[in-house]
Amino acid sequence: MTESLDSERMACWRAYIESSQRLFTQLEDDLRADSELSFADYHVLVLLSEAPGQRLRMGELAGRLVFSPSRLTYQITSMCKRGLVAKQSCAEDGRGSEAVLTAAGLLALREAAPHHLRSVRSHLMDDLDDAEVACLTRVFDRLGRRLRADRDASATRNE
Repeated sequence: MTESLDSERMACWRAYIESSQRLFTQLEDDLRADSELSFADYHVLVLLSEAPGQRLRMGELAGRLVFSPSRLTYQITSMCKRGLVAKQSCAEDGRGSEAVLTAAGLLALREAAPHHLRSVRSHLMDDLDDAEVACLTRVFDRLGRRLRADRDASATRNE
């Protein structure tokens, strides 16, 4: 019983990873064609647009992204050169640095968002077959149960 469950889990995760890689490649291609932003650029701009004062400490930004510190430094430097973000010392204490959304970055985000949302919808609707949809549904259902259990356990410990 355990072996079949483990093999199902592995097959499910493998399908999830393959589907995700294919979808992200397609989304990246669509986003670049419509706005000249990479998916990473778009993600950084979204995070900054949602942050108070449209700025985030580099450490906090790194925590919300899946970049290594060197990749984040490269990403921010590249975006600074294109005028999408600015890098400043932290306003609160002057220690460290933070990324700040510029007017050009906000404009690029506003122009790219409708194209990106349409692309996500079309790829999710058109490019996943029934088996992938079923697999992803199982993965997210399990993940949701696990996250709820972890949150409940954490709340119980904190009481």
